[in-house]
Amino acid sequence: MKTLLHFFNQSVESFHDHIYLWENPGDGYRGITYGKTKEQVYRFAAGLMSLGIVKGDRIALLSEARNDWVIAEFGILFSGAVNVPLSVRINEPAEITFRLNHSGARMVVVSASQISKIRKIRTVLPRVEKIIVLDEMPLDPNDELSFEDVCRSGDAFIKGKEDVFKANIDSVTPDDYANISYTSGTTSDPKGIILTHRNYCANIEQGYSLMDISSNYTTLLILPWDHAFAHTAGIYCFMGKGASIASVQAAKTPIEALKNLSKNILEIKPFLLFSVPAIAKNFKKSVERTVRAQGVLSESLFSFALKVAYLYNGNGWNKGKGFKILLKPVLSLFDTLFFRKFREGFGGRLEFFIGGGALLDIEFQRFFYAIGIPMMQGYGLTEASPFISSNSIRMHKLGSSGLVVANLDLRICDENGTDLPRGEKGEIVVKGENIMAGYWNNEEATRETLKNGWLHTGDMGYLDPDGFLYVLGRFKSLLIADDGEKYSPEGMEEAFSSQSRFIEQCMLYNNQDPFTIALVVPNIDAIRQYLREKETSPGSEEEMHLALNKINHEIQEYKIGNKFGEMFPQRWLPSAVGILEEPFTEENHMLNFQLKTVRGRVVERYGQKIHYLHTPAGKNIFNEQNTLAMQALLSGKFSPMQAQ
Repeated sequence: MKTLLHFFNQSVESFHDHIYLWENPGDGYRGITYGKTKEQVYRFAAGLMSLGIVKGDRIALLSEARNDWVIAEFGILFSGAVNVPLSVRINEPAEITFRLNHSGARMVVVSASQISKIRKIRTVLPRVEKIIVLDEMPLDPNDELSFEDVCRSGDAFIKGKEDVFKANIDSVTPDDYANISYTSGTTSDPKGIILTHRNYCANIEQGYSLMDISSNYTTLLILPWDHAFAHTAGIYCFMGKGASIASVQAAKTPIEALKNLSKNILEIKPFLLFSVPAIAKNFKKSVERTVRAQGVLSESLFSFALKVAYLYNGNGWNKGKGFKILLKPVLSLFDTLFFRKFREGFGGRLEFFIGGGALLDIEFQRFFYAIGIPMMQGYGLTEASPFISSNSIRMHKLGSSGLVVANLDLRICDENGTDLPRGEKGEIVVKGENIMAGYWNNEEATRETLKNGWLHTGDMGYLDPDGFLYVLGRFKSLLIADDGEKYSPEGMEEAFSSQSRFIEQCMLYNNQDPFTIALVVPNIDAIRQYLREKETSPGSEEEMHLALNKINHEIQEYKIGNKFGEMFPQRWLPSAVGILEEPFTEENHMLNFQLKTVRGRVVERYGQKIHYLHTPAGKNIFNEQNTLAMQALLSGKFSPMQAQ
């Protein structure tokens, strides 16, 4: 593959009549073929050229997931321009303004649901010449055009200047820029990651080295399409194999979006799903609620079934080996009784998840493996287009981020850049054709991250003897004890929130202190249900005591001798717990657009509470601040679940 344009045309030639894109406008899914997609792409590309777009121009794309997202992106690329995909999660005018002005975008392609964001800042976008609106709606005749009008202009351009159109396509080279993808920008101005045509094509080839995709596969692409993971793994990798992608039906509210997601999964019946822990965690909790609702006996039997499955599956690498083979008939029985029914909730064809974007708790992975839809964890960065490693159905180890993709050099280095042997922890450093060209108009950041062609990821990890990569977390996130020893908290945080229905979110903190503290956002609905079962008096001292003790008990389960006592080093477990009334959200900037905790913002927001938790009074779970916070949550004055 030379460029994404060659890649696209080869896919269309091979799979002309296959359905590529599925979309539900509200009355059921309709599909368009690879051939029809190409027709629309060419029309839009020519329309952009008729408006004066030339090779190297930047055009921003701001839209929810839909067929026109793909058509617009490839139209931009076929015009010779560079796509600047923007996240629909960005709501602050200053964030959008920065990206558009910094990238020097000449035009913006936008959906009706997002256009108000552009109109609000129109007067501070001097370089933006035209706004192209994907939907039919009233437009400003001065600078707004409809998508269909641009396509009609493209029809005329191709008729009259076909040779110019073809010459423009042929002029695009592998080293030309395809995307400028901006980081979340939660701690400083966001950086524009430049990915070339060859970066993407190389990474598609690398992805195929680990993951099989059949031409009959369909996926519901539930992650935002500007997200690097969904972009390459879904839009591009499925295209290259003649498979189909579907968008989630548009919704007006978060509750409607969740309903549409569940409904659309049953309609599409995906063969695989791309997910991040935050989404998969909701699936797991839904299964657990269903089992609890069936009564104590059913819950106990399901728990036993999980234990049998965990033992048989092991870490995946040793599945069914040795005496474990004797458990296979028992597991088949439990599969009939329980697991198969839950798979039907995903449409009945789901073979596996591919997870990325954060550390994934191994107990979480064991759960999905047990019910027959393993979550194959991978690792990547947008700067790497993004695949670096992944587990696959053929080769996997739970707890790892899988094998390194083909044609990528990976080193584990100490702080001086010296290579470390297998098994030792250090910074993950990679080099290959998938590594970004640099950061747009930011030479300093490029020099800090790219050194002699090697991408310094800022992530800590190690390789095991079998070549599996274990990612331990960001160096910037490390807990640092008072003796200087360091530890990544992300695995613990994920375990606390995914394995306890009483903990919605959690962040650990230790900056050269005598002990670690935990900031916890409770799942207040689960706490209320627990208190109802205990038949406590609302607002009573007993109720506060039980609620706080329950949160503390969930943390204590990781101490030696308790349920999860062997999972983590004891010295890093929190010795003090602070209850938060407010959840981490994108709106309060404590989550970024990839739903990762922005640790610096949390520390800034809760600095006084962190200091208090390190005092003798604060170390007591029943301290005054925790009691007041829990009272506010239970009284409904502030509900984390509602806030989300």
